[in-house]
Amino acid sequence: MSRIVNKQGSVYLYQQVIDLIKDMQAHGTLSAGEKLPSLRSMANKLSISIPTVQQAYQELERQGVVSAREKSGFYLNSASAPCNQLGRIALARQPVEVNKQVLIEQVFEGLHRSGVVPLGIANPVAVSSTDKALSRTMRRVMNVAGKKAINYGPHDGFSALKKQIINRYLDFAIGVNGDELIITNGAQEALHIAVQCVTQMGDIVAVESPCYFGIIEMLESLGLKVIEIPMCPQEGLCLEDLERAFSEHEIKACIFSTSISNPLGSKMPNARRQQLVRVVEQHGAVLIEDDVYGELAYEADDAKPAQYFSTMGNVITCSSLSKTAAPSYRVGWMIAGKFAPQARRLKRAMSCASSLMNQWALYEFMNSGDYDKNLRVMRQRLALNKERMRALVQRHFPEGTRMTNPQGGCVLWIQLPSNYDVIALFHKALDCGISITPGAIFSATDKYRQCMRLSYGVEWSEKIEKAVALLGTLCLQVQKGRID
Repeated sequence: MSRIVNKQGSVYLYQQVIDLIKDMQAHGTLSAGEKLPSLRSMANKLSISIPTVQQAYQELERQGVVSAREKSGFYLNSASAPCNQLGRIALARQPVEVNKQVLIEQVFEGLHRSGVVPLGIANPVAVSSTDKALSRTMRRVMNVAGKKAINYGPHDGFSALKKQIINRYLDFAIGVNGDELIITNGAQEALHIAVQCVTQMGDIVAVESPCYFGIIEMLESLGLKVIEIPMCPQEGLCLEDLERAFSEHEIKACIFSTSISNPLGSKMPNARRQQLVRVVEQHGAVLIEDDVYGELAYEADDAKPAQYFSTMGNVITCSSLSKTAAPSYRVGWMIAGKFAPQARRLKRAMSCASSLMNQWALYEFMNSGDYDKNLRVMRQRLALNKERMRALVQRHFPEGTRMTNPQGGCVLWIQLPSNYDVIALFHKALDCGISITPGAIFSATDKYRQCMRLSYGVEWSEKIEKAVALLGTLCLQVQKGRID
């Protein structure tokens, strides 16, 4: 048993103990009601410290897996009835014009209201804040760069940061030329530029469904039509539906996440990514890859960006450091490939240049190794928070609730039974000081009114747990026919 825990591994020891107990439960080695080994006994068997085992047992108690009995120890609980995974929706037959601006504005107002519990905003950096490290880095940059740091930078980006990003793509065997990579004000500007490079007003753009609402609002502002392609909660886009949509409509561009999608947290296997790129390029369309969560997959594997599989150059990759380093720095990028000349012109017209100071600081942060160290911590804490949030939803939300089991990122996608109205829940929760994101804004049509996105990218606390429990209570007040 002493070999079960890997002290040299990257996973925290207490998390390995948690995984061991859950594995014993799954295989029947431990049965409901059975007492777990004592702290001292488990510590001796695994050759680890008693405080490490205690931390693991307390976390299992928080997740509802075990219960502590005074002066007796920890006992395995009966398995709760699981929340079912979500099924996928049907393919939309016709593209639609987008009209979601009013509700999106209400959601943004709620997200940034002072004092709310921020369960509606996807900010994974909150689990392992970079503020102190970046503050030190910023001072170091100012001392070295002096006046240069506050001047305008090149409109396509700080060359040292671009080289750093290009080197990271070499890990995927993707060669990127400096002229092809353009630094932007976050991934949203990168997506905006990419769409303008390949579409005109009135064109049809395929998006995943559910789709990040920022993309939906952007397409609305550009006067584009949307065809929604259903998502599988585990393996991402339904390729059969995409092929059918291409056969029925003249689609100019697709905006998809092949890595960790938002809000489902799904991840496409390499074979399906390759097939996706082949389908898009065969139909003469352009795939705009939204890869902002690519580095927040919980399990390391050989997954490669869609860019890797392109044979015709019809893939534009957009990403940023907003989800992994500093949301407010607004530093993103695009690998524009053959569309780079037009993309640079659009970047120059839209914002001239991105903040040189912020780019310089993030270059130093990445170059020092601190970025990757913090990423490892983020992934482990997010994976832990996911389990905590899923346990709370299962405990407090109405019977019949369904939810995802994300493979990365920082959000759960939750579907209440059909007699609940999540838009009403959104307003009631906000009145109680809790922000959530209603599912209706993740679709250009009137889908997902029973769904919500709930963030576990937070610094965990008792306040968070109480807020989720209160949400479960508020659900009872928004059943159709009895809304207060």
